[in-house]
Amino acid sequence: MSRGPRSADARRDWGREEVGCSILHVDMDAFFASVELARRPQLRGLPVIVGGATRGVVLAATYEARAFGVHSAMPMATALRQCPQAVVVPPDHHAYHEVSTGVMQLLGDITALVEQVSVDEAFLDVAGARRRLGPPTIIARLIRRQVQEQFGITCSVGIGSTKFVAKLASGQAKPDGVLLVPRAATVDFLRVLPVGALWGVGEKTEAALARFGIRTVAELADSDVSTVQHAVGKVAGAHLFDLSWGRDPRPVSPGREERSLGAEETFLTDVADLTVVQEKARDLADRCAVRLRRNGLVTRTITVKIRTSDFRTLTRSRTLVTPTDVGREMFLAVRELLAGVDLGGLPVRLVGVRVEGLSRAASTIRQPTLEEASDEPVQARRDAELTMDRVRERFGGAAIRSGAAQAGGVSSRSTTTFVPADLS
Repeated sequence: MSRGPRSADARRDWGREEVGCSILHVDMDAFFASVELARRPQLRGLPVIVGGATRGVVLAATYEARAFGVHSAMPMATALRQCPQAVVVPPDHHAYHEVSTGVMQLLGDITALVEQVSVDEAFLDVAGARRRLGPPTIIARLIRRQVQEQFGITCSVGIGSTKFVAKLASGQAKPDGVLLVPRAATVDFLRVLPVGALWGVGEKTEAALARFGIRTVAELADSDVSTVQHAVGKVAGAHLFDLSWGRDPRPVSPGREERSLGAEETFLTDVADLTVVQEKARDLADRCAVRLRRNGLVTRTITVKIRTSDFRTLTRSRTLVTPTDVGREMFLAVRELLAGVDLGGLPVRLVGVRVEGLSRAASTIRQPTLEEASDEPVQARRDAELTMDRVRERFGGAAIRSGAAQAGGVSSRSTTTFVPADLS
């Protein structure tokens, strides 16, 4: 079941009063876990956790596991203490990407106005599809049926007059349900919710509002806007005040670009050998590069994340003068960043690589550096990695990987010029 707050002023299926409610929020139910159950139907009904062994974190959990208090981002050791009978399944990101891509294509057949906001959720504006497919509740049922039939997973759909209300509604419809909030019922629907249900209200903002006696959406809506702004800031205060009255003018924006992407991994045991850390960082950089090429993107900023055995987290970042989607170029930058991290003599628990400052490869101008002109052509490296992409797509992600840093006589020096920035 969803852990989000629920309102009695909306019903799971209204079947009427749908005028003005053309925004849908489609959210896959326990997405990663559901994909694994579709591949392993013998595990249905069991508490299943997707994640990395005993030292990683929970990526996803079935509702049977959630009943024991297991949730995403929880340390795996904690999850197994709370639910020792759980079945732990290692993640398969390639499978999740394939299902996500298929679901988004399905949604694109419903309407061209699809805004994907993560791997497992999207907003749709179905105003133009009503004449062809029927009212929003019928469209929602169509989406849920097709997702179930084609991919063997379930999704929940929220329907409202704004993106904000539709997202709240999908959370209350979980699992495997539809919830319509009629335009006329929007304010009543919101007023009974805690202020933490509003977009942008985290623990700090919630505490700041509580100091002014604002703990529910109704209390925020009934406050003077200047009071809310004094509590959380002028811009944020005005935005939250509008949300409390159901005002959210943001349209569904197709083609929304990812701002960043990354990968990280927790070692089974703390690692003192930096060569092992570097090799894992190479794999993570390659994974990021594959995702960049798959989405037609290049990156300008590379960030390395290191967590030591005392749970101290360090990040280092550099901005590239020349954007890239080449895994080797990214790894050489990562390696230089790793060399500059002071670990204080402690072994490494986790390493991660994140790429930011993304732009479309087709429209990004690349100015070759002097080193690129004299070294192995970057395009040749990219062509080799594209070949590996095709092998992975056909035979799986583990079928091939790049060689060691010094392999093939290739220079171990980065050919990319950096603009330094420290994010620690």
